[in-house]
Amino acid sequence: MATNLAGIPMSNRDRNNHSSSAIPLAVIDLLNSLLEAEMNSVFRFMGEGSPYLSRATVEVRRPLAEMVVAERQRAGQLANLIESMGTVPTPQVGVRREEQFLAFLSLKFLLPKLLEEKRLELQRYENALRGIKPFPNVPPEVPGVMTAHIAQLRAELAALEQAAAHVARDSKAAKKDPSEPAAGTKTHSDAGPAAG
Repeated sequence: MATNLAGIPMSNRDRNNHSSSAIPLAVIDLLNSLLEAEMNSVFRFMGEGSPYLSRATVEVRRPLAEMVVAERQRAGQLANLIESMGTVPTPQVGVRREEQFLAFLSLKFLLPKLLEEKRLELQRYENALRGIKPFPNVPPEVPGVMTAHIAQLRAELAALEQAAAHVARDSKAAKKDPSEPAAGTKTHSDAGPAAG
């Protein structure tokens, strides 16, 4: 049986069906919190057709598009993991107040927000992984999935930092004073008398 959670395909095959009564509720709550964070991430606005991606250079567009796909995959894996424990994922999906203004931001101003969000996401996973250690009866795939997601998030953070640096370089080059002559051109033109 396959289910669909907010556009995230999930499958019931290859599941280790764990008894939810043996698994601490706090572990399931942690997984639901991670799922909710993945689904409510600002990266969901970076999907196909996003004005940010269509205006970005390929050096920026590619990692952002890959992060959107990876985020959906992580959400699907978390939902599958929760279902394998005999419970139903219960994420609350919504739009935060500050997100209503994202459409008006340039990519240059949005990238710091994306970096902040990615760092926070990584911190959530690291805290969750430390948080499940004291609990008994945690299925081994829970820390396994979290560890894999942490590695993925670290790589995404590095790619995002590189993309932000690329955008900063490009915008710095574009801000060059237009009244200054371009490199290799004469300092005085025929347009007017030379000051002398």
